[in-house]
Amino acid sequence: MGSGVLIIEDEAVFAKNVKRYLERNQDYEVHVAGTAREGLRQLDDFAPDLVLLDLNLPDRHGFEVLQAVRERDASIKVIVITAHGGVQVAVEAMKAGAYDFLSKPVALDALKLLVDKALGQERLEERLSYYRRREADASGLAQIRGSSPAIEQMRRRVAQLLEAERRMSDNELPAVLIHGETGTGKELVARAIHFDGVRSRQPFVELNCAAIPSHLLESELFGHERGAFTDARERKLGLVEAAHGGTLFLDEIGDLEPAVQVKLLKLLEDRTVRRVGSVRDRKIDVRFITATHRALEDLIQAGQFRSDLYYRLRVVAIEVPPLRERGRDILDLAEHFLSVHRQRYQKTELRFSERAHQSLMQHAWPGNVRELKNVIEQAVLTTVTPQIDAGDLLLPQVGAAALRDGGDHSSVQTTPQAGGGATLGEVERQMIASAVERCGGNVTRAARVLGISRDTLRYKIEKLGLRHAARPEQDAE
Repeated sequence: MGSGVLIIEDEAVFAKNVKRYLERNQDYEVHVAGTAREGLRQLDDFAPDLVLLDLNLPDRHGFEVLQAVRERDASIKVIVITAHGGVQVAVEAMKAGAYDFLSKPVALDALKLLVDKALGQERLEERLSYYRRREADASGLAQIRGSSPAIEQMRRRVAQLLEAERRMSDNELPAVLIHGETGTGKELVARAIHFDGVRSRQPFVELNCAAIPSHLLESELFGHERGAFTDARERKLGLVEAAHGGTLFLDEIGDLEPAVQVKLLKLLEDRTVRRVGSVRDRKIDVRFITATHRALEDLIQAGQFRSDLYYRLRVVAIEVPPLRERGRDILDLAEHFLSVHRQRYQKTELRFSERAHQSLMQHAWPGNVRELKNVIEQAVLTTVTPQIDAGDLLLPQVGAAALRDGGDHSSVQTTPQAGGGATLGEVERQMIASAVERCGGNVTRAARVLGISRDTLRYKIEKLGLRHAARPEQDAE
């Protein structure tokens, strides 16, 4: 059986026909109650997903039953059915919390479609609720890892902000500007502010302003009406309206075009939004969090960013420290990413060597936490031994003699294997060459290590000019 449906109806023949029709394809388990009292008893015992409720019951009026259902479990959908009612009764039923309203005589196929729609919406709401809970569990201050003084200071600042906001009115929450280098985790900080804050149950909507072409950004933010431009074949809700009641997070705010900056400033000042092609403003309630890796003060001096918008966005400023200033947080984060990826790729015995630890601490991490995460993942993918050594990290390495001495390596010159500025093609070529070499030229084993098919690896070997590394005679096990 699927979802549960409770019919509270005193016309026995009608109730029997509805029950038989709904159960025909075993989509639903259906119970019937002939009185309000029996219906409310079954509400507790049967715990239905949906109630079909007649308003004219022998012992109580249907509106009283509707109120009782809503009080016991507001998630239960209620479809009101009556033989005596018009528009006014339907309006009252909807105001009282009914999902929909039907007048008798009722076509059974139309009733089935309405039940399907109501329960489909309930399942959608349950899935949305699940994903929101999962998103909330993966966010928050507790998810910001590290214990260095720099990260502790930032964490205290966020906690102070959240504490202050609990004493504010919900519509007075200040705009927050998060600044930090690329890859430091600015989005994680924004999520902590939202999901640990007073709007945690409301939407968290994010947009990377640098990831969308400027001519599409305005429509993405503010929405558009049908026919507003050539490809606007239907009305589209913008992200600002989608975030109503919650938080709008705009990453890389320094990349906003001047025309969009003007509209965003108006939005901040008036709390209204106008879709592209519309003549009507709509009131919205949105909390703004923005982030950037650029120095907005320099952009203001260069005439590329509005100073009035800057001061509107920077009511509270939070600085996210770069990874190079976080000391042994580097190793803590590396161990965390190793734990995640060795489970993902089923290499549960994999560990860092001491030389790998030293290499991790020596690197400058220009890409910050994002670079560290990617370095660890590629090392897990390509390492064929139970231990990740310094060379497996594809980072600039200190001299072997200095590592053996175990001394201070801060002044040791490095020989780059894959620098922070390496292109994606260069990194891919080095990963494939390393995997093939470590597998003794065996393409089958190297493909397994890289997590791709042998044919795909052969294609890439040909494309990258690495045929000399693969040995055909060892291409089978």
